[in-house]
Amino acid sequence: MERSDPGTEFCVDIVVKGRKTEVPERFRKHVAEKLKLDKIQKLDGKVISLDVEVSKEPNPRQADRSDRVEITLRSRGPVIRAEAAASDPYAALDLAADKLEARLRKQHDKRHTRRGSRRLTAAEVPDHVPGAATLNGNGGAVREEAPDDVPTKKMGSLEVRGEGPLVVREKTHVASPMTLDQALYEMELVGHDFYLFVDSETKEPSVVYRRHAYDYGVIHLSTDPMVTQGQPVTAGGALGG
Repeated sequence: MERSDPGTEFCVDIVVKGRKTEVPERFRKHVAEKLKLDKIQKLDGKVISLDVEVSKEPNPRQADRSDRVEITLRSRGPVIRAEAAASDPYAALDLAADKLEARLRKQHDKRHTRRGSRRLTAAEVPDHVPGAATLNGNGGAVREEAPDDVPTKKMGSLEVRGEGPLVVREKTHVASPMTLDQALYEMELVGHDFYLFVDSETKEPSVVYRRHAYDYGVIHLSTDPMVTQGQPVTAGGALGG
């Protein structure tokens, strides 16, 4: 058992023990030299104890990993463990100590990051987050007017200002009128869930669509007589039912 200097804030015990193996005094001294308490306490000033357990694997097939060292650090925070295996206990201790230091440094950096961080106020968000809405004095979003020089382009029959998220892909197909049975056959042939066709009986565009299992639906479109009388056009129906 080794102890830290009495002048430090906490008195740290280093306990070295063997599991099914003897631990020589030379190795115990090496542990005290390798686990530098002053360096550890700089990364975690609330360390209480360090347990170092050495074990040996008797299987000759695992000679390169026959010695295992596990270091357990207990403090007023979470327990941190690091273990490694090598061909001898000294090499295993070096590997485990490096892992322990890396984990301690990670915890140390995380604590300092949390302390140094500050939440942004609503007014500061637009300065730090690109594309964020600007808020007025009442907490409402300020609508920014689009500049007059924003380019306008044609997307099919629509006009879009600026880049915008709207993408219109326009296609025109030449279709021969067909019966409902033919439309269902074509839909199954192409493997789609719907198929647009011109009904040979009504000469109007129609859509067949898959509903449940082998159940199908069909939608027929016809010209609204109210349109010819100048009445406003309402939204069309949707697939379903």
